[in-house]
Amino acid sequence: MNDLHIRPGRPDELGTVEALLRGASAWLASRGIDQWQYPPHRDRIITALEQGVCFLAFENGEPIATVQVDDFADPEFWTPDDDPDAALYMHRMAVSRSAAGGGVGARILDWAADRAGAQGKPWLRLDAWKDNEGLHRYYKAADFTLVRIVDLPHRRSGALFQRATGRVSDVSG
Repeated sequence: MNDLHIRPGRPDELGTVEALLRGASAWLASRGIDQWQYPPHRDRIITALEQGVCFLAFENGEPIATVQVDDFADPEFWTPDDDPDAALYMHRMAVSRSAAGGGVGARILDWAADRAGAQGKPWLRLDAWKDNEGLHRYYKAADFTLVRIVDLPHRRSGALFQRATGRVSDVSG
């Protein structure tokens, strides 16, 4: 297994991030999954790159994945009862098809959980497409627990998952 190097993306790497997301979108469409069937949210990506929370993963010097990890708890999903400040949140993870199946996604999930734990957060959280059962199985196999499904008529996402970061002494409930 090759070394995976993860670092914050730079604003001049917007095209790389968009290409990774478009590749994931095309792959999903080829499998009949309607997730991400819209152009990437360029404004959100630019902001994340400027804030240093959009990351690129490299193998052998080539960009093979992207993910955003930050402290944004979507208020339509995560309520005050969830203690939103107790987590880091993952958004828009995409792995290139050339690297798919090699465990890159799992390594990124571990990296993100370690990052959250290093910041004293007991949880790594994410929201996933409500009807992508394969994605739900993937996250469950990666030690995420389904917290609940929020069914909002204007959003297709809403399957809320979390994973303990190893800071179990800080986890309540």
